[in-house]
Amino acid sequence: MLYPMFAMVLLTCVVAGYLLSLRINAVKSKQLKLSQFRLNNSSDIPEAIAQAARNYSNLFEVPLLFYAAGILTLVLRVDSTAMLICAWGFVLTRVVHSWIHITNNNVVYRLYAFAAGLILVLTMWLLLLASYSFHP
Repeated sequence: MLYPMFAMVLLTCVVAGYLLSLRINAVKSKQLKLSQFRLNNSSDIPEAIAQAARNYSNLFEVPLLFYAAGILTLVLRVDSTAMLICAWGFVLTRVVHSWIHITNNNVVYRLYAFAAGLILVLTMWLLLLASYSFHP
């Protein structure tokens, strides 16, 4: 379970690095002023930066449920093959979601990736609950 959680941390860091590079390049090219980032106001910010910033924020929303399930799985020692498959599946859906979000931003495909990830994280919680209920 630790490896899928680490993969999510890496994804978050990659998106953060991409967002940082977009922001630095926008300031260097005088497309934006550094002061525009004081309040992170999305008005007048280029679409690519807004998309990357929103995606970065997304990586602290539903993935929070993933991290909580992963930590509980480790602490309670209820790891299983099904849980690992769901965990890696969740990571894959988040990579796909991030890729879509920061490239072509096709909302329908992004929704599919999001929904699949949400189903997987819910399944993880159901597996966790079932496993813990049978092995307290």
